[in-house]
Amino acid sequence: MKLEAQQALPCPIKEIEHTTIPMADGVALAARIWMPERASRDPVPAILEFIPYNKRDFTAVRDSMNHRWFAGHGYACVRVDMRGSGDSEGVLLDEYIEQEQEDGLAILSWIAEQPWCNGKIGMYGISWGGFNGLQIAARQPKELQAVVSVASTDDRYADDVHYMGGCLLGDNLSWASTMFAYNSSPPDPECVGDDWADLWQQRMEKSGLWVVNWLRHQTRDAYWKHGSISEDFSAVKAPVLAVSGWADGYSNAVFRLLRGLESPCLGLVGPWSHKYPHQGVPGPAIGFLQECLRWWDHWLKGKHTGIMKEPRLRAWMQEYAPPASRYKERPGRWVGESSWPSGRIREKSLYLNPYGRLGKERTGDKTSRLSLQSPLSVGQFAGKWCSYSATPDLPGDQREEDGGSLVWQTPPLEEDCEILGQPVLHLRLSSDQPDAMVAVRLSDVAPDGQATRVSYGLLNLTHRESHECPKKLEPGQAYQVRVKLNDCAHAFRGDHRIRVSVSTSLWPLAWPPPRATRLTFMTDECVLKIPQRDPAPEDEAIGYEQPVAAEPLEWGQLGSADSHWKLERDLGLNTEVMEALRDDGVRYLKGIDLSFTNWVREQYGFVNMDFKSAWGEVLSTRSWERGDWKPSFRTHTRMTCDEKFFYIEADLDAWSGKKRVFCKSWDEKIPRQHV
Repeated sequence: MKLEAQQALPCPIKEIEHTTIPMADGVALAARIWMPERASRDPVPAILEFIPYNKRDFTAVRDSMNHRWFAGHGYACVRVDMRGSGDSEGVLLDEYIEQEQEDGLAILSWIAEQPWCNGKIGMYGISWGGFNGLQIAARQPKELQAVVSVASTDDRYADDVHYMGGCLLGDNLSWASTMFAYNSSPPDPECVGDDWADLWQQRMEKSGLWVVNWLRHQTRDAYWKHGSISEDFSAVKAPVLAVSGWADGYSNAVFRLLRGLESPCLGLVGPWSHKYPHQGVPGPAIGFLQECLRWWDHWLKGKHTGIMKEPRLRAWMQEYAPPASRYKERPGRWVGESSWPSGRIREKSLYLNPYGRLGKERTGDKTSRLSLQSPLSVGQFAGKWCSYSATPDLPGDQREEDGGSLVWQTPPLEEDCEILGQPVLHLRLSSDQPDAMVAVRLSDVAPDGQATRVSYGLLNLTHRESHECPKKLEPGQAYQVRVKLNDCAHAFRGDHRIRVSVSTSLWPLAWPPPRATRLTFMTDECVLKIPQRDPAPEDEAIGYEQPVAAEPLEWGQLGSADSHWKLERDLGLNTEVMEALRDDGVRYLKGIDLSFTNWVREQYGFVNMDFKSAWGEVLSTRSWERGDWKPSFRTHTRMTCDEKFFYIEADLDAWSGKKRVFCKSWDEKIPRQHV
């Protein structure tokens, strides 16, 4: 369904384009506020979004569409730039730190004291804004009555952009480079005045290179436990609407929040990438703002909207689509569960039998052994850990990966088989090295042989017992391990096959182990357990309205945008390089006469079977222009490794017009710790 921009809203709106909120230490945080015109004489509930992505430019269009719509339905909406970002003062030192939470509490208190607010506040956000909604809720501020958390996590180590199953993700470098760019962005002099250059210099000098922080914490230590509400779910008292998409990196958290939270919680998972569901791709997009309004009206206004009578979990049951790096829409249907875990789900075992057979019964014997040492090229068709906009970053045909993997598959299914939840592969294996990883992929194989990935999981085998206290493997010793795959919802057709594939690397989705490893599997003790679900008649009642939003700010595209995902193989040099490019072109905001650019190139490469040759590199440029104001910068980050260390080289260069105003380089060496 196409997003509809609504011009007529129930409430006339007034907007405060820029104001500041004072913090206890004197730092002023920048805010943009939309509210009903009547709010000054008839106070209303408020909705807060608190993120570091520049309200003045990069999120301005999205903010105007979302917050103006909520304001037009009776809410005061406050969009705040975090300390050290956008037009706020100070320096942003890392993600989800104590200072951020303290600032959030102060903002809530300030909003509640305003004459246009009745003291009841909700927090709303995607990604970072979804994270801190949960984290601040765990601080139990009296003003916070409800949360809408989209694409977030309850566990910063086990299920975030940095590590997965104890394996270091390639997106750790990608995300660090994204924040390197945001932290190097200047405030707008129209908002902060002549101090803009000093504030910009302060950010570039003091924000730091975050990837170094994250690499210095390779296990689940206190650094990651901070901000992980899974440490104490009972601390969250506010109701939570948890939302994600199957193409996003954060769908697992929805299921853990449903299990763990004691406060009221609803879960919603669609087919989308890292986008709000009313803008969601792959589609279908839904009327998500209307769903949020039902949520806010229930918890902030006490209206009977019926939302708490909905199924506790609503999920898009995906059906087969040929493998592709992008989809406009994914076929499927909505299903619902009144509770989670659901009594409707039953565990089904599929055994890894000889000759690549995946069966309902075990046919192997105690002598069954298979060994594997995957080439580094396995993973080139894995896509991104998190698809940020469903550009060509989704997994391709898994046959490209299966040549370097061990593969088991069922005969053509005799009847349809639906799964909802988390598949788990139980393995008994040994390694010839003390450090090793295993990657598992679950695929839907069509009669023509095309293999579409349904789910996958990673496990750093030194983390087999604990992410806090990893232990080296004893070469040759057998271990029983469980590889948890991502939660999923998928309907396998009756003439399709279920395939499970196992490899010893998945680069560049995950950083490879220090050395090439050979794993030996005792297949008579290996079994895949899938969460089978029977269709329910009540599923047919689930549906959503047309996606809508407010009219956006007036903006234009002055230069053509581009994105690509390319793989280059040099057969003479035995090298491979993957390149992902995002070029937003030149965007123009008419109301503030501002044009700005964003250009990012990621590259990941290796040399044949040399595990020490893996490297990743991200280059970013941004620029702004209004009259004589023309700041710009270039950030560059490169990560390499050997068996004992990770190496980081980085540069930041900034200009005001043609004058270079800042230059700094980093050269860091971080020991590998069982990674």
